[in-house]
Amino acid sequence: MLTRLNKSLEKLMPVLTPAAVVTGLLFSAWLHDYRFLVAWIFAGMTFAGSLGSSFADLKKILQHPQPILVNLIILHVIMPLVGWITAKLVFPGDLMTEIGFILLFAIPTGVVSLVWVTIYKGNVALTLALILLDTIISPFVVPYTLSLFVGAHVNMDIWGMMKGLLWMVVIPSILGMALNQSTKGRVKTVWGPKLSPFSKLGLFVVVAINASVVAPYIKDAGSSLIALVFAVIVAVTFGYALGWAATLLLHWDHRDTVALTFNSGMRNLSAGAVLAITFFPPPVVLPVIAGMLFQQIMASLFGFGLGRTAAKRAADAHAM
Repeated sequence: MLTRLNKSLEKLMPVLTPAAVVTGLLFSAWLHDYRFLVAWIFAGMTFAGSLGSSFADLKKILQHPQPILVNLIILHVIMPLVGWITAKLVFPGDLMTEIGFILLFAIPTGVVSLVWVTIYKGNVALTLALILLDTIISPFVVPYTLSLFVGAHVNMDIWGMMKGLLWMVVIPSILGMALNQSTKGRVKTVWGPKLSPFSKLGLFVVVAINASVVAPYIKDAGSSLIALVFAVIVAVTFGYALGWAATLLLHWDHRDTVALTFNSGMRNLSAGAVLAITFFPPPVVLPVIAGMLFQQIMASLFGFGLGRTAAKRAADAHAM
């Protein structure tokens, strides 16, 4: 039953996050009282997502580091700069929105990208290694990326952000890896299928609660919300496109192309929303919520394109 539920939820991934945002907005008066649960739910999701990886997998991928390095440059050098430039151009003088756009692209790649990479037959080992490595460095990268761009203009609790990322992301990931390693992969077979649907349902709950917290600000945003949504769509799409373009330039195979494309566009925005709500005024979370809404939709569109490209390559190879 859980396996069937998980497969059904996988098919619903493009609409799961938008539906959660709508749910949070409609039931904001009730849901926002449960924001204290978000960090705990998210830690459980991270733990479940890391059960399929081990330290041995990480070591194997790091022996051929080019894909990891390319992805980290896209994630933490190019895209935060894109977010900062976008906010400066579209919302000049709006510091809170600027911080939100930088946070949108400073957050590490998302565990959900593993679902998309699996569906489109990408390099799962590379994806797991990248998620884990990016997760481990996130307590240092995220606060100091924000500090680099806006540190002179706003007081930030850098240590608080680091602790939040440690408890929500890093420690659950290491526990999951250690459990997988110690059981020689049996935990993935036994627990993985049972926990997978709960992780997706947990994502729905986290997004809905975060949306409920910022509901009043979304309602008051007016016409500026349209500009914000458009800017987020363009910037998020650029992340996916940049990952795909890099693989074409470097002549990577289909499996690595799928992995880099999804990991360049996908972010752990549930964690980003928690950080935004915890450490910044609520308007900072608006770009992050918009990113949540559209990164899954963009993932489905790019997945369709990757699938068409793979089918064309297979047909060409068969014809030869």
